[in-house]
Amino acid sequence: MTGYILAAVLISAIVTYALRGIVFVFFNGKSKMPKWLEQLGNVLPAAVIGVLVIYCLRNIRNDMIHTGIPGIIAAVITGIMHRWKHNTFLSIIVGTVVYMVLIRTIF
Repeated sequence: MTGYILAAVLISAIVTYALRGIVFVFFNGKSKMPKWLEQLGNVLPAAVIGVLVIYCLRNIRNDMIHTGIPGIIAAVITGIMHRWKHNTFLSIIVGTVVYMVLIRTIF
């Protein structure tokens, strides 16, 4: 059993390393990235955040008091935090902490 687990971890590590390293093979600084790929790199982070916000707030109607209101408050605070500090990681951490505190204590 332990051998299978170690093999799975090793294979996962190799595949992850290969997928992250293959970019440097194709775009090694000598060739220019295609314009569509540059545009995708500019647009994709905002699109992913939008999908995450929709996913997090999708069940507001089912339980407005216990999860809906705290979710909305946390999303607003996350947005304000990001506009203020321009730090995605900090914004997500603060929003998550606010949400967890609200659902555990107030609501």
